Amino acid sequence: MTAQLSIILLNVTILFLAYTWLYPQVAGKNLQKVALLDCVVSAVALLIVASKYWGLAIAFDFLSYELNWFWFTLLSYSLIEIPIAIWYFRALWRKDDSES
Repeated sequence: MTAQLSIILLNVTILFLAYTWLYPQVAGKNLQKVALLDCVVSAVALLIVASKYWGLAIAFDFLSYELNWFWFTLLSYSLIEIPIAIWYFRALWRKDDSES
């Protein structure tokens, strides 16, 4: 498995757990709690990747650019998270509208 693929799979796994278990259980509809937890969750992803790639001169290809592990992790995490976050908040708002 390539380094890029392992980081992407890590990000997908972390985001899946965050949006299907952590955020609904802990934050619910509170946007401030979701934002705070998201900072913590993204930091966890960065720490896990840092534990493996810190100090190594590995270049990661990202849309024709070469990035280090930090920027590759952060950008791939963000691009994966955006559609999931939109889905999550739309589902919350639809659920909220149907209850009123």
